Amino acid sequence: MSEYRFNTKCIQSGYSPKNGEPRVLPITQSTTFKYDSSAEMARLFDLEESGYFYTRLANPTNDAVAKKIADLEGGVGAMLTSSGQAASFYSIFNICSAGEHIISSAAIYGGTFNLIAVTMKKLGIECTFVSPDCTEEELEAAFKPNTKLIFGESLANPSLTVLDIEKFARVAHRNGVPLIIDNTFPTPVNLRPFEWGADIVIHSTTKYMDGHATAVGGVIVDSGNFDWEKHSDKYPGLTTPDDSYHGITYTEKFGRMAYITKLVAQLMRDLGSIQSPMNAFLLNLGLETLFLRVPRHCENAMKAAQWLESDDRISWIEYPDLKSSKYYELAQKYMPNGTSGVISFGIKGGREAATKFMDSLKLAAVVTHVADARTCVLHPASTTHRQLTDEQLYACGISPDLVRLSVGIEDIEDIIADLDSALGK
Repeated sequence: MSEYRFNTKCIQSGYSPKNGEPRVLPITQSTTFKYDSSAEMARLFDLEESGYFYTRLANPTNDAVAKKIADLEGGVGAMLTSSGQAASFYSIFNICSAGEHIISSAAIYGGTFNLIAVTMKKLGIECTFVSPDCTEEELEAAFKPNTKLIFGESLANPSLTVLDIEKFARVAHRNGVPLIIDNTFPTPVNLRPFEWGADIVIHSTTKYMDGHATAVGGVIVDSGNFDWEKHSDKYPGLTTPDDSYHGITYTEKFGRMAYITKLVAQLMRDLGSIQSPMNAFLLNLGLETLFLRVPRHCENAMKAAQWLESDDRISWIEYPDLKSSKYYELAQKYMPNGTSGVISFGIKGGREAATKFMDSLKLAAVVTHVADARTCVLHPASTTHRQLTDEQLYACGISPDLVRLSVGIEDIEDIIADLDSALGK
C-alpha cells in the first residue's frame, strides 16, 4: 500500500480480499487453527514458517489491523496489545530487564508514570525522569552505563507538552539507544514520529484510532531503523541466541523485523496481553474514518480554545495551536495541521470551581476517557493521576485545578454553549 496516499491507506491497508472472499475484514473469532500434520505445526512453533496456530500469538484479524497501523506510521511491522498500558510495558520490557535503566520524559500519562516509577521499579528497572523541556546537556546527564532507551509522549496527556522529538532522538542515538514515542493524541494523521528520528511508536488505540469508545486496545510499531547489531552488547535479547526458541538470533533471522518478532514470539507468548479479534475489528472500523475525524476534532478544539482563552472566568489555558502557548513553535514544526482535540485549562476558583463546572455540563460527559467522537471532560488530579503526589503532579505538568476537555465532533456551537452555561453556574 506504500504507493497510496495516507487517506486511502486508512481504508485499504492491511486487508486485500482475493476472489470470492469477504470485502470487509472478517472477524476470525477462533482460539486455534487446524493443520493436517504435526510436522506443519512444529515448523510454525519453530518460527520456520509463518502462519496461525493460536490466537495469543497471531490471528488474521489482528494481523490485518496491525499491518494497517504500521503502514500509517511508516513502520516495518506492528503488534496489537490488549490496552495502551500493555503497549507501554511491552515496548520497554522487550529490550530492558532487571538491573537496567531507562530515561523518560516526566510529562506523560499518569498511568504510564506509575507503571514506570512504581511497577517496573519492582521488576528492577530504574528510571530517571527528565523535564520534556530539558536541554541536550541535561538529557545527556541522565544517562548511565546501563541505560537502554528513552521514552516520551509526542503530545503529553493531559499537560499537552509538545516533545522536541528531533532533540530527544539525537541524544538517544548519540548514546546508542532507541527513542520510544507514545503518539496517541496526534495520531499518524497529524504526526509520524519516525520521520523525526523516533525508532518505536506506541498508541493507546482506545482513543482516536478507535474513536467511538467501544474497544480498549494498544499497538506497538517498529520503524525497523534502529541498528541493534551495532549495539549488540546493549541488546543481547535480540542479538544473541534465544534458548527458548532453539537458539534463534532475532536480528540474524528476521533483520528489520527482529524487534516485533521478539515481541510476539517471546513476550506475547509468555504474558499473553493480546487484543481480541472483535476489538481489532472495531478498531479497524475506527481507522477507516480516522483521516476524517481528526481534522474535525482539531477544528472544533481550536474554536473552543479561542473561546475559552477570551473568557474572564478562565484562569489559564494550554492548547499548543494557540499562539499564546509556549509550545506553539514546536507544534507548528511537528504538527502544522493541528495537534489534537484535547484542551487543558483552569477555572478561577480552583479545584472546587472545576468540580462544580464539570458537574454542570449537559452535553459534555464526565468520564474516565479522552479522544473519542463525544465531548468529554475530566479532572486528572482526582482521577487518572490521583495516585501521584502534588510534587509528581507538577513534574508531569499538571496543576490541581487542571480540567482536561476532550472536544468531540459535535456541532461546535453546541459545545461552546454547554461550556458557557456550565461556567455560568
